[in-house]
Amino acid sequence: MFSTYDGPAAYALADWRRRINDLYAEVRATRDPVDGWRHWRDERSRLYAAHPMSPVPDKDRPAFDGIEMYSYDPGFRFEVHLEALSGEPVRFDLAGDGVMVARPVSLTRGLDNALGGELTVYWIEGYGGGLFIPFKDATTGGQTYGGGRYIVDAIKGSDLGLGKSGRLILDFNFAYTPSCAWTPDFVCPLSPPENTLPASVTAGEKTP
Repeated sequence: MFSTYDGPAAYALADWRRRINDLYAEVRATRDPVDGWRHWRDERSRLYAAHPMSPVPDKDRPAFDGIEMYSYDPGFRFEVHLEALSGEPVRFDLAGDGVMVARPVSLTRGLDNALGGELTVYWIEGYGGGLFIPFKDATTGGQTYGGGRYIVDAIKGSDLGLGKSGRLILDFNFAYTPSCAWTPDFVCPLSPPENTLPASVTAGEKTP
């Protein structure tokens, strides 16, 4: 989340969210997951290179040549069942943006055999709400950002939807780094310790 909201910044943030929403809609409409991922990767890199709300600092943009990512690996694409879950809400301190409260609503079923664990699915409290799935794994703090990555975030429109099976698509090749990893101008909710996978998720974005 961006910590100041004057007129130009607010309009730019609205445009950024619109573009990300549109991008995920295009990915969901693409039949081949690899083609969808390539489009996602290339369009995100274009936005990061030029958009006013890019988290890449202005001083670093001349040398920026795209977001560094792992190659696409189909072994990190899953369709998971969701098991109802209740628990204490998690409060994410976002400094000047206040506190974001997210309530556990589900536990994934379908990741354990490959990744050594399952993930809690959170519902963001407040107007509009939406799903939120941050995670850490064995690459966190090394090849990937120490605060974890996101795979679903309704606020940004990042959601691959449901597969033909009716189960939730979790494709870790689309895992991305929160904006605060790039610049302190952004404040982001970081993944709770309980959403840590024992395996190395060598898919998605690497440390900026």
